[in-house]
Amino acid sequence: MNVKQRKPRFQGARRTGVRPILFLRSLKMELSALIVIATAIAFLVCWILLKLDLSWWIAMPLTLVVALSFTYTFSRGLTARLRQLRDVAEAMANGDYSVRVPIDDSSHDEVEQLARSFNEMAAELQHADKMRMDMIANVSHELRTPVSALQAQVENMADGVTEPTPANLESILNQTHRLSDLIAFLLDLSRMEAGAASLDIERFNFAEFLDDTIEPLEIADGGHAHIIEMNVPDGIMIEGDQDRLRQLFTNIIGNALKHSPDGTNVLVEAHEDIPHGTVVTNVVNFGSQISPDSRSDIFRRFVRAKTGPGTESGGTGLGLSIARWAAQLHGGTVQVVDDSRGANFEIVLPKYHIVG
Repeated sequence: MNVKQRKPRFQGARRTGVRPILFLRSLKMELSALIVIATAIAFLVCWILLKLDLSWWIAMPLTLVVALSFTYTFSRGLTARLRQLRDVAEAMANGDYSVRVPIDDSSHDEVEQLARSFNEMAAELQHADKMRMDMIANVSHELRTPVSALQAQVENMADGVTEPTPANLESILNQTHRLSDLIAFLLDLSRMEAGAASLDIERFNFAEFLDDTIEPLEIADGGHAHIIEMNVPDGIMIEGDQDRLRQLFTNIIGNALKHSPDGTNVLVEAHEDIPHGTVVTNVVNFGSQISPDSRSDIFRRFVRAKTGPGTESGGTGLGLSIARWAAQLHGGTVQVVDDSRGANFEIVLPKYHIVG
């Protein structure tokens, strides 16, 4: 039986060469020191050979050989890091994003700083590649589920197995809504990738805006018996793009509803931070907590929120990322803050839109 051998994965370049002047913190200083030392050695060797009554024709070549040998030996230590960077870059070009440049903690020169930055970039690329693969799997699954359900229901109706009753038609409508939501998420993602930031700025009443945003969420909540409490002063006026801000609050509040047990409350409260000219909104889910280690990760694309050990939310993993994007378009922020009551998403938006 023929056994196909896999090519061993690149593990990083080996350390070669000697670096006798590691205490210097600059590559320029190391090169300067190497030149000075090589010149001094050449002068000393030449002086010794002439003292031994050797002719210039013999002393000079020997001096050059010694100086060049010294320079070559120790310069390899200086260029070894660049060779490691080259080898790792070639491995990454071949699709292996797990490779890293070995870090020398005893060195602090420019090449070592470049190696550390390179490793950070490699880690981000590895994460992006994993997220891309997860995206394909997630989107495929999210599309397949409603499409399969639609196909089965329509086929049953076409074959006369089921009747087109209002309940069956409503089920079909719900599946089409799922498809529409997913397509909207993907369109928003494409806008994020393209850096699209066109905003239709208008001034509006913030409490009325939130009330209009929450109403369809309450209807879609169905039989989960969630109660959305609003504690928002009526006089707050804010400038922004209502469509983008509706994406922001719909995703944040919808996320809170998704992670709240049936029959529990979700609190939406807001107040003006007059000294900073902002409006601060807190969406509190009383049913779960988000660990501090996960609070920044959940806003990354295709990362699904974990609300407890071994638990992971459904969905595409795009909602919170799109929410953060919408807030940033307005110069605002979204973050999870400490709250003993549950997961507390704090949204800070400027009251007035600043152009540019």
